[in-house]
Amino acid sequence: MNYEEQKFNLPEIQGLSKKNIEEHVKLYAGYVKHTNLVLEKIAEYSKDTTANGYAINEIRRRFGFEFGGMRNHEYYFGALEGGPVPLTSSSPLKKAIVTSFGDYDEWQKDFKSIALTRGIGWAILVYDKKAGRLLNSWVDEQHIGHLAGLPIVLALDMFEHAYYLDYVPAEKKIYIDAYFANVNWLAVEKFFEEAAE
Repeated sequence: MNYEEQKFNLPEIQGLSKKNIEEHVKLYAGYVKHTNLVLEKIAEYSKDTTANGYAINEIRRRFGFEFGGMRNHEYYFGALEGGPVPLTSSSPLKKAIVTSFGDYDEWQKDFKSIALTRGIGWAILVYDKKAGRLLNSWVDEQHIGHLAGLPIVLALDMFEHAYYLDYVPAEKKIYIDAYFANVNWLAVEKFFEEAAE
């Protein structure tokens, strides 16, 4: 069974050009395609693990990158679907943010600080169901540093491909603010509900 590319209902994104979003969605499609290709190669190489031992080990390493790129982007674009919707003070996610971080503004300040980490990767908000709390984290590339077993609630792409047609790297703060201005918090609430089930 192959993974299928999701189609996103993305309105005009204030602060990010249509061209930038179109190119970014194409890149996401590439992660889906390559996730499937890597799985095909793993199946092929597995027919003779003695002869293909090295190759299969290397392509399994590649799988984490491609799969992570696919899933991370689904959270990224999923949070932009339908246009901006504010996070209400009565929402379970807002309450969980306040419980976990003391204050919404403190959470956002911490999250944005993580997003400014040097290098390529993702600022990620995850939910630790066992501890009953949200955590912010940095993920290098697409897959290195994911906190084991913790589902994503919000994912902010900090690869330059996410903003390079609109901003230079020194303007990452502007890109981060633009992303937050366009988040549909109802969609993010759904991610949180799924994480907390």
